[in-house]
Amino acid sequence: MAADLRALFSSNDPSFDADEAFTNREHQWALVAGALEEHLRRTQEPGFDVEDLETPRTNLIVFHGVGGVGKSTLLRKIEAALTAAEHRPAQWGAPSWTERLLPVRIDLSRSASTGSDFERVILTIRLALAGNPGVPLPSFDLALRRYWEHTHPGEPLDEYVRRTRLMGRFATALPQQMQTAVGEAAAVLQLPGGAAVGQITGALVEALRERRERARVLAGCSRAAALLEANPDLEALSFYPHLLAWELDRLPAKKRVTPVVLLDTFEETADRHRDFERLLQRLVWLMPNVLFVVSGRSRLAWADPALHGQLDWTGPAAWPGLVPGTGAGGRQHLIGDLSPKDCDTHLARRLVQDGEPLMGAGIRARITARSHGLPLHLDLAAARFLEIRRTRTPEPADFDCTFPALLARTLSDLTPEERHVLRSVSLLDAFDVDLATRAAGLDRQAPARQLVERPLVTENPYALWPYHLHGAIRSALHTDHGEDHWTSADRHQAAGRALAALGEQWTTHSATTTGRMLLVACLRQGLRLARDHHLDDLGWLTDAAHAYTDDSVWEPLAPAGTPGGNAGAGPDTPADALAEVLTAIARRQHEHRARTAERLTTVLATGLLPDDATALALYYRAKAYKDLGRTGDARTGMQCVAETGGRLAARGRRGLASLARIAGDFPAALAAVPTLGWKGRHHRVAGDIHWPHGDIDTAITAFEAARAEAEQHGAVGERAIAQVRLALAVAFADRFRADDELELAHQLLEGLDQRATTLLARIAALVKDAGTDLDVTARAQSLRHEITAAGLPWLTGLLEIALAFHHAVRDEHQDLTDLVDRLHTLTADGDFAYFTDVAAAMGNLPHPPRPTVRWLHGHDPVRDSWHALVTTRRAHLKPSS
Repeated sequence: MAADLRALFSSNDPSFDADEAFTNREHQWALVAGALEEHLRRTQEPGFDVEDLETPRTNLIVFHGVGGVGKSTLLRKIEAALTAAEHRPAQWGAPSWTERLLPVRIDLSRSASTGSDFERVILTIRLALAGNPGVPLPSFDLALRRYWEHTHPGEPLDEYVRRTRLMGRFATALPQQMQTAVGEAAAVLQLPGGAAVGQITGALVEALRERRERARVLAGCSRAAALLEANPDLEALSFYPHLLAWELDRLPAKKRVTPVVLLDTFEETADRHRDFERLLQRLVWLMPNVLFVVSGRSRLAWADPALHGQLDWTGPAAWPGLVPGTGAGGRQHLIGDLSPKDCDTHLARRLVQDGEPLMGAGIRARITARSHGLPLHLDLAAARFLEIRRTRTPEPADFDCTFPALLARTLSDLTPEERHVLRSVSLLDAFDVDLATRAAGLDRQAPARQLVERPLVTENPYALWPYHLHGAIRSALHTDHGEDHWTSADRHQAAGRALAALGEQWTTHSATTTGRMLLVACLRQGLRLARDHHLDDLGWLTDAAHAYTDDSVWEPLAPAGTPGGNAGAGPDTPADALAEVLTAIARRQHEHRARTAERLTTVLATGLLPDDATALALYYRAKAYKDLGRTGDARTGMQCVAETGGRLAARGRRGLASLARIAGDFPAALAAVPTLGWKGRHHRVAGDIHWPHGDIDTAITAFEAARAEAEQHGAVGERAIAQVRLALAVAFADRFRADDELELAHQLLEGLDQRATTLLARIAALVKDAGTDLDVTARAQSLRHEITAAGLPWLTGLLEIALAFHHAVRDEHQDLTDLVDRLHTLTADGDFAYFTDVAAAMGNLPHPPRPTVRWLHGHDPVRDSWHALVTTRRAHLKPSS
């Protein structure tokens, strides 16, 4: 590691070491090593022809990524590793090749937009080759000397090398080698020693045209004559690398060398200066025996046919490895962010005192979290650490910040319209081109399309919205105070545009196959936008909230930082309140129902909810009360929802029908069914009424109709609920069919978050196994604990019915008697009192019917039906006993 002089000179304290820490990047090295091995193998094949100008080029590998991600550091380390083995990190391993390599790193960030920059590139490569003594490059040197004298009359090459700081170990050797090439050419052509370069070149061209053998020794390339007689301008210079490639190819084995040219900061040429890029592309194409490693902020677009006419060689046929989505065989690679572990390692090695990291673990962790893996952020944080250390001891809170320098580097590459789109999409967690365009308030997509091609935008083609900003850049934009930064009013307007765009996407595409996924994604982003930017008009968010609850799927929803995501924080905006309602509804699958009721009561008390959302909170609080056995409170809530009308009225009526059934008033419950319709889940309610009567066939028909209706409406959550209830009814009458129905139930439940329904499926499995030796009682005991922990006492009665069926089938008289007594105590308040009658009927026990239960056709038919189901199961099991 090299010393970081900037850090060392920032403090009077000489006791710490400041090093330019390098984090491994083994994957990138493996890519380079693999490309180099393939390149060496290809150039050594008998059919390889350096003069072939039509074969697709594979002598190129590209690393692209956001500014500050470590591309230049990587290329410097690759250069060092290829120069000497001792500079190669041990983790990179030893290479498999034995050929001589010549790494040449060229920093294009010093380039402007003039031809002299290409001269610098050519001279840098030629200077590197000057270190190969005794290797003649006569045709190239003669062409370069002629170009130089024509373009820089009166300026010696050695003076130019010194003035432009192209000095190096072999800087003084280059003019001498070029003069030697000129002298040798004059001798071969039998010209006077003082002949001018132009005269020598003309004689050489004439000799080549006449196919003289001695001239071909100097310049045997088939296109040498055309290149040497062309007007020696910048255009000709850009084709001279063809001569250099030919001369490198003809070197004897002992002197053969393979240059590896590393072109750093390629963004300084691409896009903005196609003229310079065209010259560099010629360099790569005309030297197929040289491997080029390019780093820049954007992908190379050379495989894009749209560049035809701007560059010489374009399209996928010319550059197959540069085609987007090429996969493992591709030659364009995104430089990713550092992992948290690598970030910590980087910071620990960055500043060291007495062999120990100068930064404490807490500070390193805070910096790592804020950096999002961006090395530039880590280095800026190290500089901030030293600055704070001058006056006091740094603390982790000192690094809850962003750095303007990071953002300035990012914005410098963008057009004004791209910067506007960038600031707009920084409000979004993820986006597509249409969403970015609408959030920016533009009437054309071109700026957004250009932005997503930048490396600061990461793409996941399989995501609903494929693009998202780099985390560190997004954080910096939120605290930016640069010259064109947004005011709070600008952000508020953009947030409103983004919220409206999200709503339009949902309403337009809600009926598609990704409708549910889109709904949840729009809700997550929309709730956060409305909360963070105090958008009081929730608009489509309330409609989406109702759609979210319609299907009983319950994906996690609360956006980060909302009260719905942080316990103990109360809602203070309408969006907060709505997010808390939806979170409480979804979280009831993982929390005690008492907690659900408490959370909904708290949010209702804020008065922040619009009317439609208030009804939603009232309904689900009433459901929680029902599950908890607080039927009086549940009835009050359901009555309020039903009488208020609106989109939840049918659900309120369903709740009242269920409460009538729970109270044992089956005629009243059945009378309500025709008023419910699909929204009130009429078929499911009917099935729940019929199976307690032992009328299993009617119940099965109702649940099958409920499942079919759910499928018709694409309601996967309701389909699973209906299927589990169907399995429960079938389990009492047909063990074999119940196996199939339960298997389907578990398939439909997969991926859904339905705790109560899942527990009900396990009860159905107990009913299916009733009367067997399959640990029914032990499984029931375990299930009882889970039901209690979930706050679902209504399931306890069903569990007891499953056990009663088991004891009755096995003729375990005392166990059944004890269970009936236990049920009698559990239902003393009148709720689910009919379970006591059902359990007694199963064993034909002389238990008097509860006066609170009103059966559809009287008590005796119910008793006969349940006893018949028990005797049928006994008969079914008898042959195997």
